[in-house]
Amino acid sequence: MAALIQAGMSPRGEDFIEEISRLKTQFDVFRFMKGVTEVYRCRAFMVLNLPPITSHDLQSNSVISNWPAELLSIYDQESLLSTSPVLQRLRGSTLPFLYEVAANPSREESKSQLVVALFERFRMTRFIYLPTHDASGLRGAVSLAGDRDLFSTDEIKDLFYIAIHVFDRLAEIRSLDVRIVDALTDREIDCLNWTAAGKTSAEIAEILALSEHTVNHYLNRATKKLDTVNRTQAVAKALRVGLIK
Repeated sequence: MAALIQAGMSPRGEDFIEEISRLKTQFDVFRFMKGVTEVYRCRAFMVLNLPPITSHDLQSNSVISNWPAELLSIYDQESLLSTSPVLQRLRGSTLPFLYEVAANPSREESKSQLVVALFERFRMTRFIYLPTHDASGLRGAVSLAGDRDLFSTDEIKDLFYIAIHVFDRLAEIRSLDVRIVDALTDREIDCLNWTAAGKTSAEIAEILALSEHTVNHYLNRATKKLDTVNRTQAVAKALRVGLIK
């Protein structure tokens, strides 16, 4: 992707698919989507799960996003999700669509004025929404937002292709994280916890009444199961997937 940006070349959906398949973590996907946002001359992106009818906040349904924190906070404080015309359309269709904030005053007048002012303030007035789903049937969408010119038909097709692969990759990463949690033993997790607390193998051995050799064995197995190359990376990944705190 960096080469495309530097060369100023027009991207195609297939240019990114191999790169998506190599993404290992949610943070990798986050960085990738930031790059896509830049390539397509937008300001922000969001990958979200389709909120249930009872949901009233956007943040809890966002998987990854670089929307400004203040914008998200105000959006949820004002309960704008429950009256969102975008959400209604996502529930009723699986086709990509464009949305312009000022051209769709479908809320009550006071809320419509608030929405327009809020998104104009952050220069996020034109959106593309790309509905998608994972293998389990979980529905969601990928969106890009900014104040650029209209998306072309080719851009919409390419972004739709990218969105399908991104959402699927995120599902695979979540599934892998669940399998990792199930695969590690209690002793391996204990050793990771004490490593995260700054203890050496010798100190962990004394705390857990084990030999130093056994502690190293547990940590080496945990490192392999987490698909990392050293203890530092293993601890970082264990923290990310919620194995340790």
